[in-house]
Amino acid sequence: MEYLTHSLIDKSEALQIVNKLKAEKSSWQDGKKTAGSHAAEIKSNFQLDKNSKLSINLRDIIVNKIISNPLLKSFTLPSLIHGVMFTQSLAGHRYGSHIDNPYMPSGRSDLSFTLFLNNPEDYQGGELCIQTINKTEKVKLSAGEMIIYPSTQLHSVAEVKDGERFVCVGWIQSYVQNNEDRNFLFGLDAGAKGLLAKHGRSDELDLIFQSYSNILRRLGD
Repeated sequence: MEYLTHSLIDKSEALQIVNKLKAEKSSWQDGKKTAGSHAAEIKSNFQLDKNSKLSINLRDIIVNKIISNPLLKSFTLPSLIHGVMFTQSLAGHRYGSHIDNPYMPSGRSDLSFTLFLNNPEDYQGGELCIQTINKTEKVKLSAGEMIIYPSTQLHSVAEVKDGERFVCVGWIQSYVQNNEDRNFLFGLDAGAKGLLAKHGRSDELDLIFQSYSNILRRLGD
């Protein structure tokens, strides 16, 4: 599985966050400030000052939601969630094709995520475009839904034609750096938990969980 989409927060909670972001008039900065030298010239948006009180409070909410979600924990095996920021894109804003820096001051980027905060009908354009070998996936989710994908993928944000686009983005440093290894563990964990729910505990299932734990020890940082 290359990427995962999931509902992280209720739509009403997402829209409450948007209202708080709209009310914050003085803490928005030019998004070019956080772009790498190769990406700054193709990036246009606004980002909430990461040191503002609102940014810190909202960041804590989002990080806690991610680490308390069993599915997301199984998929990402997070050791660190970092670089979380809130962005606003207006008409004419875009972010051209780029790849995320592998090592940031806040941590290693194994997985990237985008949490969509307002409804897709609130703006035209603004799709997250993830390039795969055979095609480009265009993603525009409902308020409160997120996508997690490998940071190794080229991606871009299509130009916003009209309206306002609010998202939360960030990165995950995983205990298992390799995407294929992490996906293998995710499938094994999902299968074992499915068998447990369907048939209950067994000695054979204990062996599967034992194997999962020991493989994680071998593959993990």
